[in-house]
Amino acid sequence: MRGCAVRKLLVAGLKFVVADDHPLFRGALKQALSGLGDACEILEAGDFDSVKELISANVDADLVLLDLTMPGASGLSGLVALRGLDASLPTIVVSAHDDPETIRRSLELGASGFIPKSASMDEIRQAVSSVLAGGIHTPPGVDLGTEGDPEISDLIHRLQTLTPQQSRVLGMIAEGMLNKQIAYELSVSEATIKAHVSAVLQKLGVDSRTQAVIRLSRIGADAAGAF
Repeated sequence: MRGCAVRKLLVAGLKFVVADDHPLFRGALKQALSGLGDACEILEAGDFDSVKELISANVDADLVLLDLTMPGASGLSGLVALRGLDASLPTIVVSAHDDPETIRRSLELGASGFIPKSASMDEIRQAVSSVLAGGIHTPPGVDLGTEGDPEISDLIHRLQTLTPQQSRVLGMIAEGMLNKQIAYELSVSEATIKAHVSAVLQKLGVDSRTQAVIRLSRIGADAAGAF
């Protein structure tokens, strides 16, 4: 895990990114995180673009707490895009909906934990500590079950095969960016991006960028009402 986070908890503080569009709830999360140790640095974001900027600018961040109903995010497709930015950065989804389906899909798409927005301060701290120690946190007493929608199950499986760079490219495609724009953003050649796009389309089992966006939006639409 990044920077031996458990040790940092004791000796040098931690750096968190708190991403939620409600200032009051960000304040509650900050209060919970501040109780984990001295000298914690807590960065805040109220929209998805700001989250991405903070992650890109703070490669030493230890953890992201992420709500996916912020402006610019579309359900779980936002989590896919975020994981493409830095797959090594632990992410905990924080949601007002804690149904087993939402929790399971979040974890399958790369989240390291899930915290209901109804959780107490102690529960939030326990969840964060567990993830910083390298664990996976789910709310106690929840049976995650199995995926009941074959199409979503297939899509999640395909998304799991993407490399971090391919996930990042897919997120940029979903934002409507052209190959040359993606190439500029990632500081690579347009030919490299074309190769990534071809690999993404093949792994998703689609023939065009438009079809890829439509398929990705399915996971976003399914989750949007749950967050």
